[in-house]
Amino acid sequence: MRGLFIVLLAVLVVQNLAAEPKLILGEFSRSRLDGWERKDFKGETRYQLQTLDGVVVLKADSQAAASGLFKEQRINLEQTPFLNWSWRIADRLRGLNEQSKSGDDYAARIYVVVKGGLAFWQTKAINYVWASNTAKDSVWPNAFAGDHAMMLALRGPEAALNVRYSEKRNIRADLQKLFGEDLRTIDAVALMTDTDNSGGQVSAFYGDIWFSKD
Repeated sequence: MRGLFIVLLAVLVVQNLAAEPKLILGEFSRSRLDGWERKDFKGETRYQLQTLDGVVVLKADSQAAASGLFKEQRINLEQTPFLNWSWRIADRLRGLNEQSKSGDDYAARIYVVVKGGLAFWQTKAINYVWASNTAKDSVWPNAFAGDHAMMLALRGPEAALNVRYSEKRNIRADLQKLFGEDLRTIDAVALMTDTDNSGGQVSAFYGDIWFSKD
C-alpha cells in the first residue's frame, strides 16, 4: 500500500507541475469586478454585469461617449504571455475612417499597457479592436497617441454581429513585433467601448479575461 501511495503522490505532483498557469483578471462569469476601475474621457459608457445565453458577461452601452474600465496589475510575460478573452457586439459604427481622430471609435477594444514610469512619453500600448470599417489583421498607429499606441484589428466588418468570438494573443510576441522590443512585463489591461468622436451608439459584451502560459 505504501508503494501505491508513493506512486499516486508522484502522479499528482507531475500533474500539478504540468498544469497550465492561469492568471485571471476579469471573472465576469462569477459576477466579479474586483480591481477594475473606471476611466472617463467623454461622457459615460455604461458597464454592467448581465446574463447572456446562460453566462454572466460584462455589457457595455455607449452613446456618444468614451469611458473604459482598467485593471492595474503587473503581468510577467515570461510566465504567462497569452491573453485570453471572448467578446461580441450588437452594432457597428459605419462610415468611419478609424485611422483618423474623428473616426477613432470602436464597438469593442481590449488593450494592454506598458508604463513608461517617470518618462510617461515612453508608455506603450497595444489596442486589440473590433473594427467596423477596417479589415481584419490591419495594424496602424493610434490617431491621437501615434506609434506609442498601436491598433490591431482582430475582428473587422466581416465578423458577424451577435456572435461570441474567443481570442488568444501572445502579448510578448505582439509587443516585439509592433515595438521592436522584448518587453517582459505589462502593467495594466483595459477594455473600452467608445463612440465619442462619431456620436454613434453601440453595445458590446465581454467575457472573462485571463493570462495563460500557452
